[in-house]
Amino acid sequence: MASTTVAQAKELSVERIYSDPSLDGPAPRSVKLSPDGSRVTFLKGKEDEQERLDLWEYNLKDKKSRMLVDSRDLLPGEENLSDEEKARRERMRLFAKGIISYYWGDDGKTLLFPLGGDIFAYDITKAGNGATKQLTKTETYETDIKLSPNGDYVSFIRDQNIFMVNVKTGKETQLTFDGEGTIKNGMAEFVAQEEMGRLTGYWWSPDSKKVAYLQVDESPVNIEKRYEINAEDFTVFEQRYPSTGTNNVTIKLGVLNLDSNKTTWIDTGKKTDIYIPRVKWLKDSKSVSYQWQSRDQKTLELRFADIANGSFKKVLTEAADTWINLTKDLRFLKKSKQFIWTSERDGFRHIYLYDLEGKLIKQLTQGDWVVDNVYGVDEKNGLVYFDANKESPLEQHLYSVPLAGGELKKITQQSGVHGVTFAKSMDVFVDYFSSTTQPSQVSLRKANGDLVTWLEQNKLDKTHPYYDYYKKASKPEFGTIKAEDGQEMQYRIYKPVPFNANKKYPVIVDVYGGPHAQRVRNTWGARNTYWHHLMASKGFVVFSLDNRGSWNRGKKFEDPIYRKLGNIELVDQVKGVEYLTSLPYVDKDKIGMFGWSYGGYMTIMAMFKNPEIFKVGVSVAPVTDWYLYDTHYTERYLDHPKNNKEGYEASNVFPYLEGLQGNLMVIHGMADDNVLFTNSTKLYKALQDANKPFDQMNYPGSKHSIWGKKTRTHVFNTITDYFEKHLK
Repeated sequence: MASTTVAQAKELSVERIYSDPSLDGPAPRSVKLSPDGSRVTFLKGKEDEQERLDLWEYNLKDKKSRMLVDSRDLLPGEENLSDEEKARRERMRLFAKGIISYYWGDDGKTLLFPLGGDIFAYDITKAGNGATKQLTKTETYETDIKLSPNGDYVSFIRDQNIFMVNVKTGKETQLTFDGEGTIKNGMAEFVAQEEMGRLTGYWWSPDSKKVAYLQVDESPVNIEKRYEINAEDFTVFEQRYPSTGTNNVTIKLGVLNLDSNKTTWIDTGKKTDIYIPRVKWLKDSKSVSYQWQSRDQKTLELRFADIANGSFKKVLTEAADTWINLTKDLRFLKKSKQFIWTSERDGFRHIYLYDLEGKLIKQLTQGDWVVDNVYGVDEKNGLVYFDANKESPLEQHLYSVPLAGGELKKITQQSGVHGVTFAKSMDVFVDYFSSTTQPSQVSLRKANGDLVTWLEQNKLDKTHPYYDYYKKASKPEFGTIKAEDGQEMQYRIYKPVPFNANKKYPVIVDVYGGPHAQRVRNTWGARNTYWHHLMASKGFVVFSLDNRGSWNRGKKFEDPIYRKLGNIELVDQVKGVEYLTSLPYVDKDKIGMFGWSYGGYMTIMAMFKNPEIFKVGVSVAPVTDWYLYDTHYTERYLDHPKNNKEGYEASNVFPYLEGLQGNLMVIHGMADDNVLFTNSTKLYKALQDANKPFDQMNYPGSKHSIWGKKTRTHVFNTITDYFEKHLK
């Protein structure tokens, strides 16, 4: 651990963290391999505006990178997003502008991308003028664009209906016609976007002759008034928001035959209070699979539907006493009547091979570690590629396992976190890698892991924008603490720089604490890491602990939070503080906590329930009342309110409000459509009625992420100043 500074090193600031060029270095996004494997395409931010993305390629033949499409050429000004697109991007946590996504046609010649609410196609064979063709030009905002598998058509959603346009002729065809009012065709409902990771509601068949789609009827859902308060005005949205315990949408699955223009409706069973989190075509285009999930999320069924008559057969069932975690790992094989499936039935997510009748052939992976993603199957060589944390909960590596069963092979070697994208041929992959000592770098590799070329090596040398800051930055230390039930919890700690072992330092516990998140990993961490470095340079110890309930450790580690939130998580965070206060350099009387979203909720609970420990708290966008949150998330962990009233009351912050003794600041976006601003205003009133002093900072027009260069700079300067004022 470095104990001295470098005199020439620059001083890090919040302003620099959110300024251009990005401290991450040149980091390409959305890297994809062309179908013929001749080039790699990616999105890249401008040097003077890191969040404005352009379309680039790396040509493997001439080994050169070049810009294909400059987003400013097509859209010089700012993009005027529709409300639907704003909501979609918030769900995706996507805050870039310009060209934010693109798609390859199977012919290897066409690149498709949305911009400014319209759709464009780029012909890779016509580099230069005339390569870009605009396919739509309307006042209405087109969303969720897709290429048909044969590359002939582009589909999209407009005015709650599905359309398609012929790429060559530009002829447009409307596919559904009854989408209006509360009826939405091909669109993902709110909880699907926010909680299920499903941002679409329609799927092309492999033969490009049919489209499966969900029709959502929002009429059963309560209308909630949501206020979006801007700087100079406000808007009242009457939003169909399914608060926990209330009605969800009703949903139908149909298959539209493009030749007859007729929809066959699929039987989804007698129960209507259900979820359909996943839909996927079988390879023959004659059957479509869908996953049926019960309202209580304790049962998940994989069903295959015959599109000729709409009937279904149940192929397999997953059941749990708590809840079933969703995945996107279903993979149908092309050369055999088999599929890959992942399950947590033995306590950890692992890979299973089934036949199409639902008969288990074999379990391919096993052990006290977690498979995170299945990337694909190389049927020619009989290998399944996946990533997992087998080496350590702190790391993620690419592995292969034979379809026939056998030994695993570890493919990626650098210690840290790897995420990959395979070519369709499964012979090469793009490797996204970072660690605590290496900012995100991107390479092209053979399936065995051998390097083909660097797409962005992103060396942390003198040319790197973070180099001068990194020389004096605190380096993280990792360790484990045992929870009350004996399970190991991972922690990360940053010591102050310069560090004096004879001093006692204040501590900021940076927490998330909620499910489906892992904070402590051997990864670069981007802007959170920079803020940790900044606070360490200001004389704070910065500590993070993944308590029970966190992601990527198996179901036994997650399940203790079931039916009562904010209890076990806080018990574990207190265990973390007990460890901290055993360290000779920690000031036990100066412990603070900072968190966002679930972490904001955790911060309030810590300040209310353990005021003798936590003296300062900064809570951003917190849930305070779980009755205000949505069905799919809240009922997954707390059950339906009618079954667990006591658990809901105990999980809300208000019963513990009288415990507040320290300095608490609450920060919220005043247009938050995820954790509604009402959560904070309700808390403000309760604290005022109890005559409890507190601080607040609210951001007009900001949603849950409170995004924007100027806004984020203000947010983190506010947080930084609050800890410097009250915790030192």
